[in-house]
Amino acid sequence: MPITTANYNITWEKLPDDFPLPNEPVDNIDQPLLAAALSESLEQGGQLQENVLIATNYGVCATLEGKIVVKAPDWMYVPHIRVSREEIRRSYTPQLQGEIPAIVMEFLSETEGGEYSIKPTYPPGKWFFYEQVLQVSQYAIFEPRAGVLEVYQLNNTGRYDLQQSNDSNHYWVEALKLFLGVWQGSKGNRTGYWLRWWDENGQLLPWGVESVEQERQRVEQERQRAEQERQRAEALAAQLRAAGIEPER
Repeated sequence: MPITTANYNITWEKLPDDFPLPNEPVDNIDQPLLAAALSESLEQGGQLQENVLIATNYGVCATLEGKIVVKAPDWMYVPHIRVSREEIRRSYTPQLQGEIPAIVMEFLSETEGGEYSIKPTYPPGKWFFYEQVLQVSQYAIFEPRAGVLEVYQLNNTGRYDLQQSNDSNHYWVEALKLFLGVWQGSKGNRTGYWLRWWDENGQLLPWGVESVEQERQRVEQERQRAEQERQRAEALAAQLRAAGIEPER
């Protein structure tokens, strides 16, 4: 169903199979790692239901005044899609194929990418596209080198307001019922700032390697407790024998 915003007519049409998608290399070498880490912890936390779409550097489409617009956010979360994944293997058209993305993210690099661009004319800027065309509820902009995160929330007038963080500098993401924030440390061969998820109780959602380490530590603690119990039992048995009492087996 067409809508009108900022004097532009917007329709939701499937991207033609022969439409040439941009095939430019990612200009931020951290982007694939940051995006994969975000998705991994959601998977570990059981947040990825069958009809959820999580994508990175993947085309989101709308038709503006009869012209197709495609933007590829560095990471996005769509709560529900209504078509098979085969139908959206090249791109995704909200409204036609499922819900509007609940949150999109852009990771800044040294190359100017227009993440703050409100340019309304074709092709529109990213900010304008997410705010006025898609009307995405939350837009996150992350500068990985400095570890600076900005989260914008769509207000009742259809404009983005800078969202306030909690006391832990985490931002509530309603669609996921999780907090988003910055974490500093190492994963794989990258050390630096990362975006991570925390639950409502402030518990960090682990990556796979962290889950494995947590399980290893749990098993080791259980082994140590069992060993301590064995040693206490042996010490007690020795005391009983010294007193001329044979301990029951």
